[in-house]
Amino acid sequence: MSSRSAVPIPGTPGRAWTVTERNLWRQQQRKRRSYADEVLGRIDALGRGFEVVRYGELNYPPDGRYPLFSIRNRTWTESLPTALVTGGVHGYETSGVMGALQFAEKYAGEYAGKLNLLIAPCVSPWAFERIQRWNPDAIDPNRSFYADSPAAESAALWNLVNPLRGNFIVHIDLHETTDTDESEFRPALAARDGVPFAPGTIPDGFYLVDDTENPQPEFQNAIIDAVSQVTHIAPADADGTIIGSDVVAHGLIRYPLKRLGLCASITGARYTTTTEVYPDSPRVSPEQCSAAQVAAVRAALDFALANPAS
Repeated sequence: MSSRSAVPIPGTPGRAWTVTERNLWRQQQRKRRSYADEVLGRIDALGRGFEVVRYGELNYPPDGRYPLFSIRNRTWTESLPTALVTGGVHGYETSGVMGALQFAEKYAGEYAGKLNLLIAPCVSPWAFERIQRWNPDAIDPNRSFYADSPAAESAALWNLVNPLRGNFIVHIDLHETTDTDESEFRPALAARDGVPFAPGTIPDGFYLVDDTENPQPEFQNAIIDAVSQVTHIAPADADGTIIGSDVVAHGLIRYPLKRLGLCASITGARYTTTTEVYPDSPRVSPEQCSAAQVAAVRAALDFALANPAS
């Protein structure tokens, strides 16, 4: 994960942000890396086995325009099931973006003729450049995946995916849980909403988020087993939880994905999961974090192919 310096959080305790505080927060954000160089350059370098589809554009003056691209295999076959891989819904979660790109570069060809691959490697490019969780309007894209979304990033991906609903067998959404969640992003959320900040803990290791309404424990366990060969799996806290949610299996919690507007809910696929890599551990490198995401994608696709929906 790229580092960032903490910035003062605007607002008055107990009072939700107005337009004034949102504008002040946005003015504090600074570009720290390049979407064009680190993402678009790698997409451009992909071989002829891929079709690159521009599915939208974000316009955030004065910061500029951000084209949104997805990658799909050229051997798209309507009779095959479809898999969706998403990264960078939260722009600061670096290994999600790098893992999606690395999977496309190294392993996507292995699935030709088996399923259709749709990859959106960087859903939130403005936030990627600023190593930020929210979009410029201080909206969390990963709480905004529903019709008529207020987040342009979420709306664009929703519109890309919606015509294909019913064809998806699997969707894996690549995320990180970082130390800055606790030091910056959760305090900012509390300030934005005018509520007290309740300190929590950061899991030391990789974990997954399953769907409360569509639990798939064997699928999740297959991913955990694969990732454990690359990095360590997060243990439960002393109270049996991870980030306040009950641990239902090794490295596994559950959320009501659709009700929370999470990205992993948008396809209606039988197999869905959200990965959470821990990049701030002294036990891992950035390369390991990306490799863990790639291992998770491959395990998810392999399990779905071996256990197709009825």
